Amino acid sequence: MNAPDRAALAPDLQTLLDRLPALAAAIAQGASQRERDRVLPFEAFALFRASGLGALRVPPERGGPGGSVEDLIEVVATLAAADSNVAHALRIHYNAIELWTTAPPDANSELQLARVREGALFGGAFTELGTPKSGTVTTALERDGDRLVLNGRKYYATGTAFSDYASIAVRDPEGRDVAIVVPTQREGLHVKDDWDGMGQRLTASGSLEFEGLEVQADELVYGSPKTLQRRHASSLRQLYLVAVAAGIVRNIFADALDYVRHHARPAAHSPADSAAQDHFTQWVVGDLATATHAVDALVADNARRLDRSAQALRHDAATDQEDERTRQLVLEGALATAKTQLAVSRIALQAAERLFEAGGASATSRRHNFDRHWRNLRTIFNHNPLQQKARVIGDHHLNGTTTHLEEGKVF
Repeated sequence: MNAPDRAALAPDLQTLLDRLPALAAAIAQGASQRERDRVLPFEAFALFRASGLGALRVPPERGGPGGSVEDLIEVVATLAAADSNVAHALRIHYNAIELWTTAPPDANSELQLARVREGALFGGAFTELGTPKSGTVTTALERDGDRLVLNGRKYYATGTAFSDYASIAVRDPEGRDVAIVVPTQREGLHVKDDWDGMGQRLTASGSLEFEGLEVQADELVYGSPKTLQRRHASSLRQLYLVAVAAGIVRNIFADALDYVRHHARPAAHSPADSAAQDHFTQWVVGDLATATHAVDALVADNARRLDRSAQALRHDAATDQEDERTRQLVLEGALATAKTQLAVSRIALQAAERLFEAGGASATSRRHNFDRHWRNLRTIFNHNPLQQKARVIGDHHLNGTTTHLEEGKVF
């Protein structure tokens, strides 16, 4: 099927985006209780699949609706305001699409994008526990006669429990880095719900275990870890986490409004007749309104920057060249994302604490579950070393150093 035919089958972008409010409202139902009771959100993922938003970032020339990075980040934040676990658990899926669509097309990317257009979701795992440094891969494919099999264990398999396929970083029998993309229901692949973090409890971020998992030769994907395309995707992965945090701050503000209007009482010494009329409560709510506005503005501006680098990468892929301007845009995107992540971490964590000042001791009741916001934010911002990022930013501005920014990894 040629590109125009595929594009004709793609959902209209605005139609997709118009589905978002109703989808978010449905996912928000019972989200706090799911978190309290540790009920994984399989029903929410069924709703998400049906929405078609999983294909949002697939460009029209490759059969998709052509949503921008800014569109994606708004979708993520909106879903995170409803249930931050659902939004977070889609991170690997959208990262994979970004890699496939900013590099020159090949047989593997065309196959995977066809699956995405059909509604498939992707999870996977790249990290292992117990290695000397994070990111070290020891899990290796083995030859068993004419078969390739995998035994071992990966961790931080975010979203894989809800996914149709898993992309997994391993080594081939010759010791080379390779990714495999396999169905999650294949015999020998076991998804474990053993994530024990204090926050983001329902993202299915625990283990994958492999017991004689058979891997086909055409399921191996080799690639360079130092391409501009991978550096851009790394920045988007970081901004994705910040967008989840932005959604949580929206939820904090919404919870503050609901609590003050329907549950809170003015303090004994307050002259106000209701909590909503209390000046100090109004001050708290005003601070939270300002926090969510500031975070949304920072994240949207950052998304527009990554849109520019994504567009440049796609142009370079189409023309089979690497432009110096693209290199500069990718670097600027990494720098902006690190700054946004640092700024939002401070604003968001303060907002999660400030929420409790909208009420007295009753605001700490487990039935409100307000502590989930701080736990979720703290877990998200522990994904990467923020102090190290601040140092790298300072070194760049003082000395022009770009070493870590150009490595990608966590930038």
